[in-house]
Amino acid sequence: MVRVVGEEIEADVMSIQDALRLADTLELDLVEISPNADPPVCRIVDYQKFIYQQKKKQKEIKAKASKVVVKEIRFGPNTDDHDYNFKLKHAMRFLEEGAKVRAYVFFKGRSILFKEQGEVLLLRFANDLEEYGKVEQLPRLEGKRMIVSFSPKKKK
Repeated sequence: MVRVVGEEIEADVMSIQDALRLADTLELDLVEISPNADPPVCRIVDYQKFIYQQKKKQKEIKAKASKVVVKEIRFGPNTDDHDYNFKLKHAMRFLEEGAKVRAYVFFKGRSILFKEQGEVLLLRFANDLEEYGKVEQLPRLEGKRMIVSFSPKKKK
């Protein structure tokens, strides 16, 4: 037994053979919509049209989904104020445009000795960007990089 629904058909419980015969007389297809229901729900519909509409809905959902852009900003452990301010302005612009920002301090060779300096630099960067974006991830060391991530604040 299945529950049969359709555009011009009243919801009715009937045997599978009767449902198939009804679909055949209407020159349409019998499609199982909800197999876990009690009784299972089938719809009498043109299957090709049904598939086309499903694809169209998926395409619309995909088009509406926002694409996440991640911009990276690289610092050295001894970055001076002018370079810092230059990169800070870029990060502000990226966050205002709605992109995520990942800032990192790259340690080369023996400069790994200055990891405290790198952490201070990234915390200062996070503090300066406080009104433009929120910190997703606090500074943490990954190999020879110390990384911090920001996501843009929602516009009101």
